[in-house]
Amino acid sequence: MAKSGKPNPRPQNRPATPTSAPKAETPARDWLARPESGFDAGLRKIFFGVAGFALLVMLWLAMGSGVNADDKYQVDYSNKLVNYYGTFGKDTAALNIPDGNMHLYGGFFEIVTGFTNKTLGFKDNEAAYHHVRHLWSAFFGWMAIFFAALFAKQIAGWRAGLIALVILFLSPRFLGDSFMNPKDIPFAAGYMLSIYSIAAVLDRMPSPRRLDLAGLVVGLAIALATRAGGLLAFGWLFMFGGLHFLLKNGGLKAFSNTRVLGRYLLVLGGAAVAGYVLAVLFWPYALQSPLKNPFVALSKFAELEVRIRVLYEGANMMSDVTPWHYPLKWIVYTIPLAALAGLLGSVVFLPKLLKKYNPLWVGMALLTGVFPVFYIIYKDSVIHDGWRHLTFAYPPLVVMAALFWNELAAFFSGKKAIQYAVFGAMALLLADATFFIAANRQYPYVYFNPLEGGTKGAFGYFETDYWGISTRQGIEWLEEQGVLRPDMTDTVVIATNMHFPAKPFVSKYGNKVRLRYLKWDRRYDEAWDYALYPTRFIDGSALQRGKWPPDNTIHTIDAGGAPLLAILRDTAHYCFQGNDATKKGDYVTAIDRYRREVGQVPDNEIAWAGLAQALLSVDSLDQAKSAAEKALEIAPDDTQGNNVIGLYWIKKDNINKANDQFSLAVKRDPSNAAAWYYLALIANDRGDPQTALNHLQKSIRAAPSFRQAYELAAQIYEENGNPSAAQQYRAALGKLK
Repeated sequence: MAKSGKPNPRPQNRPATPTSAPKAETPARDWLARPESGFDAGLRKIFFGVAGFALLVMLWLAMGSGVNADDKYQVDYSNKLVNYYGTFGKDTAALNIPDGNMHLYGGFFEIVTGFTNKTLGFKDNEAAYHHVRHLWSAFFGWMAIFFAALFAKQIAGWRAGLIALVILFLSPRFLGDSFMNPKDIPFAAGYMLSIYSIAAVLDRMPSPRRLDLAGLVVGLAIALATRAGGLLAFGWLFMFGGLHFLLKNGGLKAFSNTRVLGRYLLVLGGAAVAGYVLAVLFWPYALQSPLKNPFVALSKFAELEVRIRVLYEGANMMSDVTPWHYPLKWIVYTIPLAALAGLLGSVVFLPKLLKKYNPLWVGMALLTGVFPVFYIIYKDSVIHDGWRHLTFAYPPLVVMAALFWNELAAFFSGKKAIQYAVFGAMALLLADATFFIAANRQYPYVYFNPLEGGTKGAFGYFETDYWGISTRQGIEWLEEQGVLRPDMTDTVVIATNMHFPAKPFVSKYGNKVRLRYLKWDRRYDEAWDYALYPTRFIDGSALQRGKWPPDNTIHTIDAGGAPLLAILRDTAHYCFQGNDATKKGDYVTAIDRYRREVGQVPDNEIAWAGLAQALLSVDSLDQAKSAAEKALEIAPDDTQGNNVIGLYWIKKDNINKANDQFSLAVKRDPSNAAAWYYLALIANDRGDPQTALNHLQKSIRAAPSFRQAYELAAQIYEENGNPSAAQQYRAALGKLK
């Protein structure tokens, strides 16, 4: 039967549609459901394109990086780990390493790089060995960047993810550390992978993807298998897993739903156990007692924190007495302005962000970034080398910054011109960091933002190349000048306090290049032809007053208008000869050589101080004081210069001024053992034996082999009726070589 073309009549048994139907009740938004991704095919392609480009650039830049001075400990640990696993545990050297306490760290990075190098046949004194380590480090740095960006995308979509990706990639400190930091960067990678995977797994509960579960296990394992502090990632897992369970399942009544509760426990507990076991497999010390030693390592770090001399706000101080704001100022002055503005803006926008996006993930981004910073401040932890110990907290903070910039652009979504202006402002605030990376690609980690006047403004007030990375560029400059070349016939002696970073780049010359490890203030203890010294451990006031680099500098390696490393030349060796003559008691020759040296290099504080000591030894007191004052004009904390002036006042029978001078000396340098000794002598002569003994303890702590301090302590105890204590000091004295 043909159709008539007319609509079928309404069936009689079907009710007619009411003219005014009641509106369906709008369901409350489920914050725990997977958030709107804002998926856009174009942005997604751009995101992965930029991520791939970033990986290639980071691997390329890593090949130009110098060696981290701390790799001295890391490489030794790597070799011991390779031997441990290569002998199936028979070689136990990796189980206890007093030098650096490396056994308390997980061995993941060192095992991966160690076996890679063993497979390729590279030795640790070769540059290629360290190139391998830098390539792996760059990969882990990229991992941290990539998963932070994915976390931002998980919260607010591809645009937010792209913003986080760009800001992190253009963060010079984080990028520079990614080339050569074998502790903090792998830890940051594991930490960030854990955070992203926690959100990804919980967003799909009760049936998470296997890929996300694998990511969670691997992230937890990498974090813990790098540092005991990786246990924090396990804490975040259970904290946010518990919150997710409660919020998605009706609060406390959710505990009555045993099926769902069991599913959460199975997924989260299973991931935690798998991550923990995997981590322990990469950590020989933990393998000895898997349920105890990781926690022992965590507790011991508080006891074994290394105290080093740092430069902060223009003052040299020990790392255990830095002010509470040390990490905060370092972060504020060294991250790109776009990251700083975005982070501050996210605090202002926080109520809006919590309302618009899943508040659990916004809270996790904020808490996982902010908590470590403020916990370190609260615990008054020892922290040095800028904020490298907090590197892992930076990616989550950038996620918050990205959420702000994304939300600011969304606010003006209907006004394209203003939206473009928002992204233009972000680009402008990234420009300084971008240009710095391009101009200083071998060591971008020395970056300071415009709030501190750039690296040039920070010079003399904050540490710059504290790891001696620029030592490589110093050696390359000597090669460019033809000083070092394959066909050279004469032996070149190079002095440096960055022996380990220099060694891989001169080993190819064999015995034609001899490295001498000499501290800056002992650099003329041996003769050398050239010297490579970064600003690390130089007196801040000397840097500020232009007293460094010294007059015998022939070239500097610079960044941002500030010298990072000085290359010195010594042709006559007068200062060394003066030191050598002084040791032999030939003060006439010493005075002659020191005077020749200061005639050629007027700002050589060692020569001035040596001249002062030699003049004092021949009782030319006023000339000795004048020479010592010259030394202190250049380096106010010079030990010998300060002590000579104190001895000058003793010889002048002005004990009060001598006491004041030695007190100033130990304030400038608490490790000045001789100054503590003379303060003890003065205190004892004044009838205060207890103060004298306190000073002697500090003297011995600073110089455990200082014989005169033990002798004086024994004498004081005997004079004050304590022969047993005197005997203890004499026994200790007898054990000294």
